[in-house]
Parts: sequence; structure tokens; C-alpha cells
Amino acid sequence: MVQFKSLGLSLMLAVVMLSGQAVSAERGKITGGAVHQAPDWFKESFLEIVDDVEEASEDGKHVLLFFQLNACPYCDRMLEESFETEPLTSYIQEHFDTIAINVRGDRDIAFNEETSVSEKELSEILQVRATPAILFLNEENKTIVRVNGYRAPERFRQVLEYIATKSYQNTKLADYLQAKLVRNVYQLRNNDLFTQTNDLFQVDGPLMVIFEDGSCYDCNEFHDGILAHELVRKEIKPFTIVRLNADSGETIIDPYGNETTAGELSRKYEMIYRPGILVFDEGNLVRRHDSLTFPHHFKESMRYVAGGYYKNSDYRSYSEQRTEELLAAGIEIDLGRP
Repeated sequence: MVQFKSLGLSLMLAVVMLSGQAVSAERGKITGGAVHQAPDWFKESFLEIVDDVEEASEDGKHVLLFFQLNACPYCDRMLEESFETEPLTSYIQEHFDTIAINVRGDRDIAFNEETSVSEKELSEILQVRATPAILFLNEENKTIVRVNGYRAPERFRQVLEYIATKSYQNTKLADYLQAKLVRNVYQLRNNDLFTQTNDLFQVDGPLMVIFEDGSCYDCNEFHDGILAHELVRKEIKPFTIVRLNADSGETIIDPYGNETTAGELSRKYEMIYRPGILVFDEGNLVRRHDSLTFPHHFKESMRYVAGGYYKNSDYRSYSEQRTEELLAAGIEIDLGRP
């Protein structure tokens, strides 16, 4: 009897152990992606971009290249809010020939006389690291403005007008936006994460500099959905986080010990989005966020810096390895909005 019971107990333990292995071996899933087809009014291009530019110029338009990725939540949001919602839909159709390019696509595309490659090869050549990436081309088939990542429709409208009015011929985009953007859409908020200092040079360890101002359409979402997110807070603990008012003329010391102002610092790094973020470590600029980034991507970007992974790996390689690590551990990766 005793031997029988011992055998039964051993079998039960074996079943439990095998069950545990099965659970731990179950891969995590990637959620939060959003499949979104480009609007049917986008141009059906033969992907001979020189010809597209010529046709657009004859009609008094510019070419807008919309680099997208399948299931990209940022592409979905921007298409929905800006390309499929009035009044921007009509404005874009009137002033631009819009062409969708799949950053992992295999269609042949002749970008210019020297470059005829696949969509994904062109994306590599142009270093498209975030989607959507939007390139505006002039009548000489030269890129005049590039927008990386999501933009609120109100801010994107100003970029569109900058191109459509050909203000790029005599004004920098940052200066144009500074003059055109409405300044009373956001009231700067306090946050318990922020350190009050005007001397960035004295900060030890990783440093996150956040630029805000009164024109920030996405700052409330950034505070409530990103900075307040539990997983984000875990990864940004090692940082000294300093928020600067980009409209302020108050003197600060930059991370390299130079005297400047928040506005001058934002212009130096061409930070045309709010909240714009620069990330430094050991006195070097390591990462920049010039568009809205949802919790998963934001926390991993910060982990990449705080953990020192940037010293041995580029971010793409880090991201691929980290994704596999999380999925192998059975962890769900939510790419979606907060």
C-alpha cells in the first residue's frame, strides 16, 4: 500500500511539473496593432517617383510619401485623424499627391535616377525607423521636410500649410511653427517625476529632457497615459527627468556645460514636436523622441538607455532581441494606445 501511494504521489508530481513547463513554454502575444488600409484616394502610383513629382508639379501640388507598416498603431491613428477626417482630408487632396509605401514591401520603386530598389530597401536607405514616416518632395524630387511618427492633426496641419505655401523657400519649419502655432491649448502641468534644475550639466546618470509649451496638443495624454503608466514608471526610475518650457527665455546650462535657453536648445536639436524628448547618458545624446510614443515603445526606449544596452547594440537589434525575450517568457506585448 505504501509503495502504491508513493508511486501515485510521484506521478502527480510529474504531472504538475510537466504542466508547469507547458505553461512557461507558452509564448506571449503581440496585441494593440491596428490594421488600416490606406484611403482609396491615395494615388495609384507606378512607383516611378520622378514621374509622380512631375505630374504633381504640373498640377501645382507636392508629392507626399506615406511610409507605413502593417498593423502600426501610429499609422492607424494618423490616417484616421488626419487623412480621413475633415478638414484635413480635402486639404491634403487639394495640395498633395499622396503615395503609400510599405516599409516591408517588395514592390519595385524608382526613387530617383540613381535609386531603383524595393520598398523595404528604400526604407532602409532612407533610415525609416519609425512609422508613419512622411516625406514631402519638391518639384526637383528633393526631400524638403520629413515627419517621423504620429502628429496631432492640429500640428500636422501647420506642416502641410508650410509645404503647400512653399514657405520652405525662405523659412525654416521650426521658425514657421513657432510663429503659426496656437499657444494656449495646454497649461504646463507639474509632475512628481520632474526634477527642478536649470543645470543639466550637473546631472549624474541618465537624463531625460522634456520640452513642452502652450502649443502641446499631446502633453495631457503624455502625462496621463505614458508617464503615469506602471510599466513606464518602472523603466524610468534611473532617470533624472527635467521638463523645460520651450517658450522660456530663462538661462539654463545644457548637458555639455554651455549656457543657453530652453528655446535655443530645442531649436538646436530641431525639436518640432511637443512633448519633444532628448535622452542623454554619460554626457552623450543617445535617444530622441520627436513624436508621440505609446507605453511599450517608450518604456523599451528608456530601458535601452538606462540599462546601457546602447553601448553594445543599435536600437533595432535591441528591440528585436527584447521582443523575443518577452514573448519567450510568455509576456504579452501591447503596442496600443494608453
